[in-house]
Amino acid sequence: MNFANPSSFLLLFVLGLLAWLREGKAPIFRARMPFPSLGFAKSLSGTWRTRFQNVPAWLIYAGLILAIVALARPRTVLKGEEARARGIDIMIALDTSGSMRALDFNPKDRMTVAKESTKAFISHRQFDRIGLVAFAGVAVLQCPLTLDYGALLDFLDQVDVGVTTTENTAIGTAIATAANHLKRSSAKSKVIILLTDGRNNSGEIDPLTAAQAAAGLGIKIYTIGVGIRGQSVIPVDTAWGKQLVPIQEDLDEPALEEIARAAGGRYYRASSTKEFNEIFGEIDKLEKTDIKGPTTREYHDHYLGWLIGAMVFLSAGFGLQMTVWRTVP
Repeated sequence: MNFANPSSFLLLFVLGLLAWLREGKAPIFRARMPFPSLGFAKSLSGTWRTRFQNVPAWLIYAGLILAIVALARPRTVLKGEEARARGIDIMIALDTSGSMRALDFNPKDRMTVAKESTKAFISHRQFDRIGLVAFAGVAVLQCPLTLDYGALLDFLDQVDVGVTTTENTAIGTAIATAANHLKRSSAKSKVIILLTDGRNNSGEIDPLTAAQAAAGLGIKIYTIGVGIRGQSVIPVDTAWGKQLVPIQEDLDEPALEEIARAAGGRYYRASSTKEFNEIFGEIDKLEKTDIKGPTTREYHDHYLGWLIGAMVFLSAGFGLQMTVWRTVP
């Protein structure tokens, strides 16, 4: 058993001092009006009430002691465990260019499946800080590194094709943006997961140069190529309504492989929902950093019994003072 508020026991010294002053008839507790001496009455035989006249006071003192113990919150440790985890810092860079609307995963498009698989990946993490970058012609930080997965998933829900209000695919810019938010991380393992269905055709930063710079900061890059091989279709609004227009695969796999290799990672191709889940499952087994978390314990409080006892003793003491041992003045 231990106490949640052990400092409350200091009140026992205050209570002891007050009891000593009161029982020692300190001036502050003496009657203001003097009375004749009753010393001769001490020779008389007393009644049971005079012999036990201090009972109410001692009941009150006992009640106050029990109340102080209750205030200190006695409790028993039911379960004690030091949380230890192995965590990494991860930035997810998600392509939001127009081609991500291609219906490769009929009836779902590339963006929908990429977000669903990313959500599943996030839900399996526990002690990793994860952030999110959306990119097309430019890269935008959607969510900084965080352990608040609820907020992260909310930001991910808001990401969609066109969120950056630009077209094209700036892979180098996306890597540089993600790396910039990882470089101050104190984690021993730092990872960028890049999801794209295209090739670098925008931005001023060369993807390979960005990957080499990230590697210099101790950041691994895992690239995921999204989409089926060959031709797909994409919904397009026309004067005759929404039409499915053929779209040819434009994924630069050699470049993505080179990026991953330069930064100590690996390239994956996701052409189905199953492959997406398998890829994230493999990334889930990355080397992780030891993190010593706070000690978590479960307790059973016992203050209620002490508090009830205090109420009983105090009620009895004050009740007897007002009835059986009532004195005037």
